[in-house]
Amino acid sequence: MIDLLRDGLTIVLLLGGAFFFAAGTIGLLRFPDVYSRLHALTKADNVGLGLTVLAFLIQADSVMQGLKLVLVWALAVTASATIANLFANLAHRQGVREWRKPEDRP
Repeated sequence: MIDLLRDGLTIVLLLGGAFFFAAGTIGLLRFPDVYSRLHALTKADNVGLGLTVLAFLIQADSVMQGLKLVLVWALAVTASATIANLFANLAHRQGVREWRKPEDRP
């Protein structure tokens, strides 16, 4: 019985992670400028990976496996935020402007 609950929760978390990965990909394709694309992709991927890691933690056989999963997640979150910041700064330095609605433009 406990295995069934554990497997069910794992499936729900994996589906949630897949949803956030898909939402981030859609945001990457649909948003109008580099800044909103970076924001959508970074946030959605971090949450998607977090849910996926939680699903794997439930199935982990040992504490060491769980710690490795959490370490991978922490490194990915840190790298994702750092790279997004670098890309945004580079775009800003190159003069890429943020998108605005036509009625909001000067």
